[in-house]
Amino acid sequence: MSTTLIIILAAVAVLIGFITFTHFRVKNAKPVENSKKIIVLGNKNFKLALKKEVLLVDFWAPWCGPCKMVAPILNEIAETENDIVIGKVNVDNNQDLAKKYKVRNIPTMLIFKNGVEVGRIVGVKTKKSILNDVRSAVAG
Repeated sequence: MSTTLIIILAAVAVLIGFITFTHFRVKNAKPVENSKKIIVLGNKNFKLALKKEVLLVDFWAPWCGPCKMVAPILNEIAETENDIVIGKVNVDNNQDLAKKYKVRNIPTMLIFKNGVEVGRIVGVKTKKSILNDVRSAVAG
């Protein structure tokens, strides 16, 4: 075998090992506890929460690795941004809400302004990106 081929195979093996390690670390991570400022939403209180001027609703599940990555970001937003209310909907317990709002992937965050959906964020994003998306959706 040539040296180049051995180096390429070693790099691929290291990459596969890193991906596997990261996957199991995220999969087995404990869920992050919600900030006290985050509202846990369900069928009974969803309509009431829509009365907030700006509401960001995170559709998530406890088994979802990317949802676990977004949780601390949403906690930080809830603690620092007084003009945005954060709500969370567990899709395992509230499948009808997920179906009603056509949530097909998680994490999905819906942006509501005065009860009307004005934007949607799918996947993991940074705090800055989420705030930019919320502000532009609410302004537009």
